[in-house]
Amino acid sequence: MQTNNTIIERLFSSFSDLEKAIVSARSTLAKKGSVPSDIMERLNSYDGILAKQRSLAFTLCEHINKGNWGEVSRHVSLINGLSAMIRDDARQILSSLALNSDQKQEDEDFNFC
Repeated sequence: MQTNNTIIERLFSSFSDLEKAIVSARSTLAKKGSVPSDIMERLNSYDGILAKQRSLAFTLCEHINKGNWGEVSRHVSLINGLSAMIRDDARQILSSLALNSDQKQEDEDFNFC
């Protein structure tokens, strides 16, 4: 049972780390000033996804305690899927911002005035 507790502690710790990363990203982008509003909305949606992950994790603990391994597996898959969704979306946001940054640099390089 100690192993399960360690895994659950690491899971909740990872949620805290993710929450800190979201807050940091939001702050960094807000300071940048020229970030499209849809990017900020997407970033803000991560809060709801994180809340759902935490809820699923609490339910996961209940299933572990009951020995309901089918539901344990299902909840782990759901939590992992939500994490992958955030990861993939964050990568897409970073790519989009990098592309926009490159485009601005090109525009500045071709200033003929």
